Amino acid sequence: MTNTARVLEVLMTGEELTAKQIGARFKIANARATISALRSEGYAIYLNEHKDTKGRVTNKYRIGKPSRKVIAAGYKALGAEAYTR
Repeated sequence: MTNTARVLEVLMTGEELTAKQIGARFKIANARATISALRSEGYAIYLNEHKDTKGRVTNKYRIGKPSRKVIAAGYKALGAEAYTR
């Protein structure tokens, strides 16, 4: 199983991961490239800002469901030719 697939598997369970956690847990040097690769495969992965009880801010990746606007933008980008088949 590839590291990208392992990251996806963990995200699919609902767990949220920071870039540092991805790097340490899966021995990945560039977490952003891994997330970008998953996004290019069609997975809706979001980066959300979190504050802990001490006010420290971290950014965590999570998998989610794309909004209707995002889906509509994708269909618009494909154009009418995609639906004439």
